[in-house]
Amino acid sequence: MPATSTWLAKGNAVSEFLLQYGLFFAKTITLVAALVLLIVLVMFFSGKSMPQRKDRLEICKLNDKYDEIQQSFQATVLDKNQLKQAARDAKQKQKQINKQADRKRIYVLNFDGDIKASAVQNLREEITALLTVVRGGDEVFLRLTSSGGLVHSYGLAASQLMRFRDRGIALTVAVDKVAASGGYMMACVGNRIIAAPFAILGSIGVVAQLPNFNRLLKKHDVDFEQFTAGEYKRTVTLFGENTDAARGKFKDEIEQTHGLFKQFVIENRPQLDIDRVANGEHWYGTQALALKLVDELLTSDDFMYNKSKEADLYEVTYSMHKGITERFGKFMSDNVARLFS
Repeated sequence: MPATSTWLAKGNAVSEFLLQYGLFFAKTITLVAALVLLIVLVMFFSGKSMPQRKDRLEICKLNDKYDEIQQSFQATVLDKNQLKQAARDAKQKQKQINKQADRKRIYVLNFDGDIKASAVQNLREEITALLTVVRGGDEVFLRLTSSGGLVHSYGLAASQLMRFRDRGIALTVAVDKVAASGGYMMACVGNRIIAAPFAILGSIGVVAQLPNFNRLLKKHDVDFEQFTAGEYKRTVTLFGENTDAARGKFKDEIEQTHGLFKQFVIENRPQLDIDRVANGEHWYGTQALALKLVDELLTSDDFMYNKSKEADLYEVTYSMHKGITERFGKFMSDNVARLFS
């Protein structure tokens, strides 16, 4: 083949490739634009035209749930005569329960904490609702899962639980997985703490860390200027040059926060050897029991099932309606927090 023909063939191939790539790129841009438009429309109509769902308080009687599970199994494994006898026993049991006019109530709450203790928004509403109906002999049972987070956020969450303690309402806290740092700050408010054998508890300490880009900025001849009014308005900084005095002040603030944390724990669990447990270390349930960080090794499932035989259990859940924008923002922030933790 002549050189000219070869060059033309190659040129045509390149042109064909560019054409196909251009079409692919145009299709991709069109698809992305369509998706963006769809999201904008959904956000617009969800906020403007669709009826707004209201926040709601849901109450589920767990005794009924256990009864339904039992009846379902009995219907499968028992013969007709055994099933009739089981039905008679259940009827007799219900009659005895109905005679107990002042039967104890246990209200079950759940707290699954992130770094910002976001669940406190629901918790405060649940507690306010319970305080309107709870009686002297009733009990509140909190299933708690949290590895801690921001000091002020978990301080608020613990303060919400103090509302029970201040009114003399018995509070039992169950830790099936983890209650560390701010999570233990909440747990220690309970009159009684139970934990699974391999749950993680403790971490009574404070940590703060941040990168410093000052040398990087200097290397690239970038000046950083910061203006404050008040000697300690800003101590350590991300971009400026941190001095020993600034580091010392910041360390003092950390120690003060740790002191407040220890004081709060010892006020609520005076049986603890605070110097032994407040060094930032964490322990498993069996070790935590020996250190008196918890009172009993028991899962929340066993606690509730056992108590259902002698008390009425009500699970209380407050649901806040969130728009699509807020849900998407929470999804992104949760994933970012999960990435860094």
